[in-house]
Amino acid sequence: MAGNRLVFLALALLAGCGGDAGGARVTDNPNRDLQRPEIDAEASLNDRGTTATSKTSSKVAAKPAARTAAKVTTRTLGTGTAISAKLDGGISSRTHKMGQKLTGTVSSDVKDKNGRVVIPAGSKVHLTIAAIHESENKSDKTGKLVLTPTKVVIAGRTYPLSGSAAALDRTLKDRKTNAGDLAKVGVGAGAGALLGTAVSGGSTKGAVIGGVAGAAVGTQRAIETQDRDVVVPSGSRLKVTLSAPFRRAV
Repeated sequence: MAGNRLVFLALALLAGCGGDAGGARVTDNPNRDLQRPEIDAEASLNDRGTTATSKTSSKVAAKPAARTAAKVTTRTLGTGTAISAKLDGGISSRTHKMGQKLTGTVSSDVKDKNGRVVIPAGSKVHLTIAAIHESENKSDKTGKLVLTPTKVVIAGRTYPLSGSAAALDRTLKDRKTNAGDLAKVGVGAGAGALLGTAVSGGSTKGAVIGGVAGAAVGTQRAIETQDRDVVVPSGSRLKVTLSAPFRRAV
């Protein structure tokens, strides 16, 4: 029994000495920083997550700048604004018909109330002949010509246009005597001959005199009612007046 006790005592002493040695290895290092954990020098560094986050942040930061650069503004011309242009081709009531298309070129910049150009010079104005008719008597000094603007093309882009257009250099040109004019003269001569015959009691002389007088009246009537064409030369001034606001995005 005494031998066994000695063995147990020896084993206990050996166990106690081993535990103190291990503890000394862990706790007795004077260079160990107790405030910071030890760093494993063999561990590989992974900075991909940081790089990706940085790139994403850059993209997010760049988006507001891009949106600001692409901001669209609208410029407006009010109702009643006049657009000066020149016709690209001539117009004549003898050759042109209602519904035909025409174009004009804007001759000077059209600006809004803030002085910004809305329709630049050189833009193309498109028009339609809404009505056209020659003058049929001397009292008609203008004939009939109605032009309607439909759109304007600016730098290849088309915008609708509402308003009226006036050809400022229109004139009237006499036509040569035609079949209608001759018919007017003929009726006058025939009526004069009948009247002369009746007045002179049926004599040939009365008919001749009446015919000459009737022809003179018919000729004067033909001159008074002679057709005159509405003519607008190529390059003539054109004034377009807006009947509704015009807006352009720039």
